[in-house]
Amino acid sequence: MVETGSFGGQTSLFMRGGESDYTKVLLDGVPLNEAGGAIDLAHLTTDNIDRIEIVRGPVSVLYGTDAVTGVVQVFTRTGQGPARLGADLRGGTYGSTESAIDIAGGTRTIGYSARVSRFSSDGLYPYNNQYRNSVITAGLRVAPDPRTDASLTYRYGDDLYHFPTDGTGAPVDSNQRSAERGPLLSLSAGRVLGRHLEARVTAGVKEARLSYTDDPDSPGQDAYWSRDYLRRSSAGMQINWRSRNGISVISGLEYEDERQHGRSQFTSAAFGPFPDSIDVQRNNTGYFTQAVVPAGRAAVTLGSRLDDNSQFGTHATYRGGVVYRLEQARLRVSVGTGFKEPTFFENFARGFVVGNPHLKPERSLSWEVGVERGAARVTYFNQRFRDLIEYSSTPVGPDSTNYFNVGDAIASGIETSVIQNVGARVVVSLNYTYLHTRVEKSGSPSNPNGLFVPGKPLVRRPAHTLAPQIAATLGRHGRLIVAARWVGKRDDVGAQRVTLRPYTRVNLSGEYIVGDVVLSGSLENAFNDQSQEINGFRPRGRAVLVGGRVTVGR
Repeated sequence: MVETGSFGGQTSLFMRGGESDYTKVLLDGVPLNEAGGAIDLAHLTTDNIDRIEIVRGPVSVLYGTDAVTGVVQVFTRTGQGPARLGADLRGGTYGSTESAIDIAGGTRTIGYSARVSRFSSDGLYPYNNQYRNSVITAGLRVAPDPRTDASLTYRYGDDLYHFPTDGTGAPVDSNQRSAERGPLLSLSAGRVLGRHLEARVTAGVKEARLSYTDDPDSPGQDAYWSRDYLRRSSAGMQINWRSRNGISVISGLEYEDERQHGRSQFTSAAFGPFPDSIDVQRNNTGYFTQAVVPAGRAAVTLGSRLDDNSQFGTHATYRGGVVYRLEQARLRVSVGTGFKEPTFFENFARGFVVGNPHLKPERSLSWEVGVERGAARVTYFNQRFRDLIEYSSTPVGPDSTNYFNVGDAIASGIETSVIQNVGARVVVSLNYTYLHTRVEKSGSPSNPNGLFVPGKPLVRRPAHTLAPQIAATLGRHGRLIVAARWVGKRDDVGAQRVTLRPYTRVNLSGEYIVGDVVLSGSLENAFNDQSQEINGFRPRGRAVLVGGRVTVGR
């Protein structure tokens, strides 16, 4: 995870050395990524969330584009039992306040939940750094009989972020801000058709209205604004078949429609306005199947997918693996491919930057081997990324475009994790990742400050990451968590390419229950480590957030 300092600043996830748009993030099956994979996790909260599941490795066979190095799935909570009404209120450092109200309940046949929350902060900088984030979320699940179920999820976000920093992290702007708002809707319905057969249909849509405004700080300065409407809508059908001897097969098809409509204008104090616009649409149909076949102590997984895209044509992916049970452990081996379609901007940009409609999707080939014993796990992975899309400030090729496919890079490493109970009240966990990345090929090898420099590592990918945690139950009413994250050296870009020094973040959180009230508090960056996560940008210092929650109803 990489954050650009203040609350609301760009937050990116790099999984297994892939690009920040190589991880698909789903909320109840609906992609949160923009078309082309880009995603900012700064505004994603855990409001009304039941659980988060993570799949590592290329899983485009089941999830399509963007799932190059992994998938993060977020599931909304649905209530059960008598209705319970709750309210939260917290406050702390940087003028931060957090408030929410929620309700949840249900019966055997219906469950529901809803929550409204708001977070606001004055930010790190003394001017133009306010942030607010409002979220409305609701979930409904209906199961009229044991063979049928349906769920509906709604989520609406409204974010406004003021930031004074330029591209190098320098605080120089007092009138710069960005905003995003829009809904997400997810529908899923399933029916057991027989002893071995189940069918499920899904539909979803995510809309976002994005705005960026940079007004003049003083008379005579340049100005810029943009307004964009983005939508990803999808529908799918899936059949699950399970035989008596343990064979299972998943087959299905998905259709997705992607659209973007945008307007922007750069106003020069000397030469007047330069308006621009983008109105684009593309669609994709995916056909997939995956089988799991038991064979003695082993289980074999085989899967394939074919995508037919209106922009780049057809693209095939596959995934295969074997899990073998030993006496006290499991051995895992797998190989697979993934892909990511270009962004709308890379395909269709017009104006100062010209997109390339002939770009091919970025693709990966990955294999891994791992062993699990109890709560301990070790995995070695090896990946090669091809057809990486590069940007050139000088138009290239016969069409004079600024984007082209050339890049080639590798990422390999070792992931280890262990969880251990110490007595009945303490749980200790440790995660460590060693990562090696290297750029193999670039279309701009002479640029020493480029993102892809042959022989150099990929930027913002540390070689070592260590994350220990201790969770302790204190008596009958208390709980305390102490977690740390040590991130090693990594390359970054800016005015010139640099190697950033390691940083450490130590976080504490705890709660204490008094009747229907839960008192809680958190301490982030307890030792106030000021080492930068991103070149040029200030990190958040020591931050305290305290408050509580009251619940009515049982």
